[in-house]
Amino acid sequence: MSAHCRPFGIGLLGLGTVGSAVAKLLLQEAERVTERCGRPIELVKILVKDREKVRDSWIPSDLLTTDLSGILNHPSVDLVVELVGGCDWALGAIEGALRAGKDVVTANKAVLAQHGTRIFQTARDSGTCLAFEGSVGGGIPIIGSLVRGLAANRIVAIQGILNGTSNYILSKMCEEGLDYQSALKSAQKLGYAEADPTLDVDGTDAAHKLMVLAQIAFKSFAGLETIPCRGIVQIDPLDIQYADELGYTIKLLAESWNTGQGLAMHVSPVLLRKSSPLAQVRGAYNAIRVVGDAVGDTLFYGLGAGGMPTASAVVGDIISLGISRGFALYQTSRLWRLDGMQVRRVPPGEISSRFYLRLQVSDRPGVMAGIAGVLAKHNISISSVIQNEIPDDQAGGSVQMVIMTHTATSGDFEKACLELGRLDYVAKAPVCYPIGEL
Repeated sequence: MSAHCRPFGIGLLGLGTVGSAVAKLLLQEAERVTERCGRPIELVKILVKDREKVRDSWIPSDLLTTDLSGILNHPSVDLVVELVGGCDWALGAIEGALRAGKDVVTANKAVLAQHGTRIFQTARDSGTCLAFEGSVGGGIPIIGSLVRGLAANRIVAIQGILNGTSNYILSKMCEEGLDYQSALKSAQKLGYAEADPTLDVDGTDAAHKLMVLAQIAFKSFAGLETIPCRGIVQIDPLDIQYADELGYTIKLLAESWNTGQGLAMHVSPVLLRKSSPLAQVRGAYNAIRVVGDAVGDTLFYGLGAGGMPTASAVVGDIISLGISRGFALYQTSRLWRLDGMQVRRVPPGEISSRFYLRLQVSDRPGVMAGIAGVLAKHNISISSVIQNEIPDDQAGGSVQMVIMTHTATSGDFEKACLELGRLDYVAKAPVCYPIGEL
């Protein structure tokens, strides 16, 4: 490395959990980062809301500023790192940096999912580039693996546990028998869940990440409203119990796969065989299964959130851009383009799967025959049935019936469930989940 090599100047936006971890790596591990990059990396300015807030002693106060324009127009800033989160402010800051001739690194999956087309067009118009490894999977190098390591492949399927909060909650429910509220409180106590965990537990966070992965792997311009999205709030311990009895566990999966007729996508709790690798991912960890036509099955596993895991990905992007902008410029030229060939999306009702179905039914003759008739009417065949015996003195009450189906379309299955829910011997709305067998 030349002693006279000009430092690579960084403007950091945000000093929260991830921003602080990035600053710590750049300041306290400067020798290692410089050696990997081949040139000094200099943290020039850090944007914060309040300069007077008490901070760790290792953060130089002279780096702090509340003036975004001062960073965007700073002559020594080559790269802007956006780690504030959210959409509206982040979108303006990212576009402002790109128009000012600064490359951008971000870990913001929401702004990419909702505004990727606009952001990447701004970068192309400005001759700048964008890197975003930290936006999906925290420290898991999934973006780089898709665009580099698996570049020789046509991606067939992506199946991922993309939200550590939901996975922690489901792990507690499945392994310790906790109900949802108790598992959520445990997650919040450990810092895995926010005070308002809605975006994590309703599937939105996982859907944003799936949208980013689908753009890279399939050139899909899926809007959030087009992705069937179902969270974990309504999962009943009873269904966890029956899934276990059948040899399955329940995971919140974000899935995208090529059906042969087009691209199918959804986020949903899914029954997975206990022996499958994704079923064994516990706690706050993430895992992403990628199937390529040449490489076959691959699995990426690690901490999907948190300061240092995400900072690892962000600083990796910084180092890569400090070495060379060439590959990032090429990727920016091809991602989120409206003028390219668009993959056909399979309508949600045409997506095929096996299904788990639980019904609370009256314990009387003819019920099983009636249910089988409704399913058959909608082209659904039964694979297996569980109906546990009840004592004679409780006969005539209601019982739980669990049915595993053969493959059917989501549309047919939804119609069947609606009809089953109207039967006088079905006491409650049917409970159903797809079975993951990609």
